[in-house]
Amino acid sequence: DVQLQASGGGLVQAGGSLRLSCVASGLSFDDYAIGWFRQVPGKVREAVACIAKDGATYYDDSAKGRFTISRDKAKNTVTLQMNGLKPEDTAVYYCAAGTRPATFNLESYIHWGQGTLVTVSS
Repeated sequence: DVQLQASGGGLVQAGGSLRLSCVASGLSFDDYAIGWFRQVPGKVREAVACIAKDGATYYDDSAKGRFTISRDKAKNTVTLQMNGLKPEDTAVYYCAAGTRPATFNLESYIHWGQGTLVTVSS
């Protein structure tokens, strides 16, 4: 049974940093791409970054240069390091796993974590 547990959200001032973690169980990163997504109430869920089965990383334009996605196979954890946070980064952040090649298409991800709230104050 695949489970994803996201954590690390919180309240931070603009310009600050947060480190989100996604601990996965029941899967291997060799078989799954992992993505980080975010959602603001009333808006569609959008992709932030993803890491492919081969370790290649991809970023939405909003995250490039500020966010870094990485994985630790030994700990079965994918991390999203977020620096230079802006108020518009405020959202619930979700990690997700899918067996298709890394993509920003939400429909490609079949397992989702519960979400962790990131609030950036101005």
